[in-house]
Amino acid sequence: MNVLAEFRPVMLVTGALVSTLGVAMLLPALVDLAADNDDWMIFASSAMVTMLFGFGLFIANRGAPKGLSTRQAMLMTVVSWLALVAFGALPFQWSGIVPSYTDAFFESMSGLTTTGATVITGLDTAPPGLLFWRGLLQWLGGLGIIVMAIAVLPMLQIGGMQLFKAEAFDTAEKILPRATQISTSITLVFIGITGVCAIAYMAVGMAADDAVIHAMTTVATGGFSTKDASIGHFANPGVEWVAVLFMILGSIPFILYVQMLQGRFRPIFVDQQVKAFFAFLGVAVLAGWMMAHFSQYHLGLDGLRHAAFNVISIVTGTGYSSTDYGLWGPHAVAFFFIIMFVGGCAGSTSCGIKIFRFQVFFEAVGQHIAQVMYPHGVFRAQFNGKPIEGRVISSVMSFFFLFIASFVVLAILLRLSGLDAITSLSGAGTALANVGPGLGEIIGPAGNFQSLNDVQKWLLSAGMLLGRLELFTVLVLLLPRFWRS
Repeated sequence: MNVLAEFRPVMLVTGALVSTLGVAMLLPALVDLAADNDDWMIFASSAMVTMLFGFGLFIANRGAPKGLSTRQAMLMTVVSWLALVAFGALPFQWSGIVPSYTDAFFESMSGLTTTGATVITGLDTAPPGLLFWRGLLQWLGGLGIIVMAIAVLPMLQIGGMQLFKAEAFDTAEKILPRATQISTSITLVFIGITGVCAIAYMAVGMAADDAVIHAMTTVATGGFSTKDASIGHFANPGVEWVAVLFMILGSIPFILYVQMLQGRFRPIFVDQQVKAFFAFLGVAVLAGWMMAHFSQYHLGLDGLRHAAFNVISIVTGTGYSSTDYGLWGPHAVAFFFIIMFVGGCAGSTSCGIKIFRFQVFFEAVGQHIAQVMYPHGVFRAQFNGKPIEGRVISSVMSFFFLFIASFVVLAILLRLSGLDAITSLSGAGTALANVGPGLGEIIGPAGNFQSLNDVQKWLLSAGMLLGRLELFTVLVLLLPRFWRS
């Protein structure tokens, strides 16, 4: 099989996905048209260009062999994601809301990877279609991430995700006849939770358009807002508690929701990953509450609300902010820097390292300590009541190493590009963990990424892609061996 023929299935899938993105661009066009805003023409033009390219690529490769090898799946994941980001940037560029394609690409990458970092200011007065497009990008990205985590990453055995391969496909066999049906079920659950979230936002006083957009970015744990001050603009405790609830729901494995719809409620209550996630959130929120209290910045129940909202926003990778937690003191800065790496559960829209990897890590360390203390004993690391294979532990350890190495390299490159130490470190962390806001005066919760230069924005864009696609999928393409037949 020659190289061109081998890559035809990749181009076929990419063409189909780009075409779908083009169709999605018609939605913000309708929003602008209904609002009597001339920007609908920008979205219509972007949709036409995107659909023509996507359909062309799809038709040119429609005779491609069915099925994907491991190498093709890796390449398809990266190529399709880059293509979607590149075309998703067109409305930003052509609308003139950003000065360059670099900014447009950064905003699109931040949207589809559900990072939530933004280079746009003046959101309060931005055209409605553009605000809707930002929300829709994150919503589509969140849905794509769930499907990728269930269907692609376990197959590629990346970063320990093979732990969920049997679970996902056993569930598909037990509950639904085909894997495509389980994807459809997850999509319907995703739509349903988003709809309920929008209704909840409206019930606590948010306007309908803001409620729909924030529902999309909350459930996708993306963090794009319609306001420059993010959720803090609304100064509404009800809005913040609704966001807290649905940020958490977006960070739980969606396969468990499908099981609940089929009458199986036990898995969500016994899943070790979910229990560890809630335990960590509880401890982190209490720690954040104490910091807010001792800083005298937010006291009592007001402090609890702000601590819960901002801690959960950062841990889940949503990136909303209700206050500048950087003002809580240097200990708070260090605390938020650390928790931004944790993330939610695998198979959710959340990002970061993921809770299950920490569980596997501590299980492996515990097994090793027990083996040292009792050399003749037999000990097995376990996850969800099942033994963890050695290759899964190795895969998780490799992920930790690559994550740390990527963070160090990206932070050094950002420092060399002219940023200060805190901005470089938190910028590298927030990009790789797909969180959104960093720390410091420039990219902290009270700032944004607009003032960064082009080199810094491209570096951060690369970091967002690297973190969202779980490192291995991208880094393996840099190996010469990958391209050899």
